[in-house]
Amino acid sequence: MHEPFLSSRRAVVKSSIFGMLLVSIPNIVFSRTIATKKAEQLTDAYSRYPSIDDSIVAEVVGVSHFNLPRLKELVDKRPELARATWDWAFGDWETAIGAASHVARRDIAMYLMSKGARPDIFTFAMLGAFDAVKNMIASQPGIQTIKGPHGISLLQHAKNGLAADGITPSEKENSAKLVSYLEGLGNADVSEKYLDMEDTDKNKYLGDYKYGEGPMDGFSIKLNMRKMISLGKPGKFGGALYKKSNNVFIYNGTTSIEITFAFENDKVVSLTVHEPDLTITARKI
Repeated sequence: MHEPFLSSRRAVVKSSIFGMLLVSIPNIVFSRTIATKKAEQLTDAYSRYPSIDDSIVAEVVGVSHFNLPRLKELVDKRPELARATWDWAFGDWETAIGAASHVARRDIAMYLMSKGARPDIFTFAMLGAFDAVKNMIASQPGIQTIKGPHGISLLQHAKNGLAADGITPSEKENSAKLVSYLEGLGNADVSEKYLDMEDTDKNKYLGDYKYGEGPMDGFSIKLNMRKMISLGKPGKFGGALYKKSNNVFIYNGTTSIEITFAFENDKVVSLTVHEPDLTITARKI
């Protein structure tokens, strides 16, 4: 008596399973196709995915020095980039907000903080935040001697903030108070003493140097905007070289590496980078 019901139920179950298969199989195939296409695109686009593309990170930190409109184009759609950090070379690390801080771009620093950037003592020094900086130093004596990006001191950040365009009278007063306080500490601007160079001496080092067969296996020594010799990738500007002794330099505030130049007949023939675990010699071309 109940068999028709059972048969109908079996039919319903069978038809339901079949219907699920009809719906699921194309979806699975479609999903796999999309996943395959995306994987191919990612492989073509960037080898370190899911890390953010190095070129984007470098641009964010670079434009944080001077270009607020471009910075907003990059960060508005991806606020995580407000915390971007870049190694310019040899461990010269710089955050986006660190870039804005040492060039005294208050507007850029405030924008980055609104997107989640993490301010540090150098940011507060640039902003003239007297109480914040003083309390940090009181809670951690000696912190004022730590150098910022490119070896720039805490006092110099405060001075740059004081000299910035467009600050209000109250901001100027706070910055001046902070500069006076840091100067009174006597060690907030400690820096190594480097040797001066005549322009004729600088010209000897300028040029391109190669250590491998690849197009980027080498360095370019150029004069930067401050008329200091700088080291960068081939064809590009880089960080400043500070003369430590005869033909011996350090790179932009880093201290664990040395760059030496070899001469023949009063002409530079090569440079050698000495890192703790690596030595590379590049011939001048």
